[in-house]
Amino acid sequence: MDNYIKCECMTKRLKGNIVLDNISLSVKKGEFLVLKGHNGSGKTMILRAISGLMRLNSGVVYVDNEMIGKQKQFPDSMGILIEYPSFIPGYTGFQNLKFLSSINNKISDEEIYNIIQRVGLDKTDKRKYKRYSLGMKQRLGIAQALMEQPKLLLLDEPTNALDSDGIKDVLDILKVEKSKGTTIIVASHDVHVLDNEIVDRIVHVNNGKLVD
Repeated sequence: MDNYIKCECMTKRLKGNIVLDNISLSVKKGEFLVLKGHNGSGKTMILRAISGLMRLNSGVVYVDNEMIGKQKQFPDSMGILIEYPSFIPGYTGFQNLKFLSSINNKISDEEIYNIIQRVGLDKTDKRKYKRYSLGMKQRLGIAQALMEQPKLLLLDEPTNALDSDGIKDVLDILKVEKSKGTTIIVASHDVHVLDNEIVDRIVHVNNGKLVD
């Protein structure tokens, strides 16, 4: 397998603190990589750098042989969940996904309903997003990341706020995505994710560095 993602000497400082310290990392096409670390270890910052949402002080990121921030602002065909997405509080789950999908106009209403069901939400639910529980918000965030069938999936703590059924749903979804050849990077400290057979590799992150 070829390297789909290549990060070279990534360094990032925030308010005088080094949050990424000369990190180099490669991820093969179709690989399922887990970034393991405590809160504040730097694993979320790695996802932000790969996604193009954060500019580095030094170092480069290549996704599919294109330099992020130079040749491409953001990777093509990327699904991302970092913290809670900025959904519109007064919209239903469907209305929020419909609004986001209209930007690229890639998917139909039926496909939106299907992804809502796939993450374990009720496609007929008329509740506004502001009435959602934390678990429902997490599920909708995962739906948003998946809805355009991305080649690259970046998920930050995707099992947060989910009960055992929700965790199983997420793991089943990730298994299907891996079978499609999707490249997946998950930041997590959840044992259900770390010990899952579909994970190819676990990288430990601590104090902005990769550790053995």
